[in-house]
Amino acid sequence: MTLDNEFWRGKRVVITGHTGFKGAWLAAWLKQLGADITGIALAPDNEPALFDLLELSAQIDHQLIDIREQQATIAAIRQANPDVLFHLAAQPLVIESYQQPIATLSTNVMGTAHVLEAARQCSSLQSIVVITTDKVYHSDASGERHSESDHLGGHDPYSASKACCELLVESYRSSFFNHTDATKIATVRAGNVIGGGDFAKNRLVPDICRAWAHGQVVTIRQPKAIRPWQHVLEALHGYLLLAQQMVCTNDLDQAWNIGPAADDMWPVAAIVEHMQTLWEGAKGMKIEPMEYHENPSLLLNSDAITQAVGWQPVWDLSCALEHTTRWYQLWADGLDIKDLTECQIEQFMRDSLFA
Repeated sequence: MTLDNEFWRGKRVVITGHTGFKGAWLAAWLKQLGADITGIALAPDNEPALFDLLELSAQIDHQLIDIREQQATIAAIRQANPDVLFHLAAQPLVIESYQQPIATLSTNVMGTAHVLEAARQCSSLQSIVVITTDKVYHSDASGERHSESDHLGGHDPYSASKACCELLVESYRSSFFNHTDATKIATVRAGNVIGGGDFAKNRLVPDICRAWAHGQVVTIRQPKAIRPWQHVLEALHGYLLLAQQMVCTNDLDQAWNIGPAADDMWPVAAIVEHMQTLWEGAKGMKIEPMEYHENPSLLLNSDAITQAVGWQPVWDLSCALEHTTRWYQLWADGLDIKDLTECQIEQFMRDSLFA
């Protein structure tokens, strides 16, 4: 299945967390599709920020609202009266959740409740996609890929907060979105996303590019760790397909995994080594012990969404790393990356036709 440009043209879309890494890419993609976007989020917390580099504040209805503020969140979403809602706003970092557990739970759990309360009051709303994480699963040592029916868990406060979100959405779906004409609501557990414009700390690819751009060695915590790395456009493609298809198809309002192919999941050290071949003057890596617990392996099974809506990976990890490295190199060279970002979206859409 491919994206339907006619479906998105003129659609009223609310994105919470539009100033973040994923949110900015999603806003840029929806602008290319012709959607009318309202963004609800805090100001970008990184400098630079992809949202600012793409000058998105002048292209959408940009509202600075903390989703922990119930009345402000409900009022803004009701006023936007969206056809589609993407809920991305969150405290997204594991390490920060150890440092600020209450703030993480407040944003990720109660903030989500406020967004869902607002959704109940929007008469035109057709579909909602709530973004959680691959870390919602109870970790085990089996080495098997997680499927959507696996037990939820959460060793750290971030993972636990997102597992709570899954239960919260299921509760709202059963309690309030359970009649024939109700808004459809799905959750998505995407793997670790990479791509140009992520400047957060304690994330592998941004840490690599930041270090090498300044002629420094990158510090790695767990070189043998395996994660379901994928380009950010892979996850967003799944979000868009689900939101589009839920409008006309039953039984899609549930939880879904989105991750790379089973044979395309690399350890951290392999990613660093591959990027060294792409980055002229790369300074390599050093390993320092971890301060916090991290799962050594986290793998996803995405067969369900492939069968349901036809989503499948478009760029393998090697290709994703090449696009990502090129973005950061051009940024480091001081070039305007707005055109590059738009071109990468267009290239991905073309490639998706042949995936």
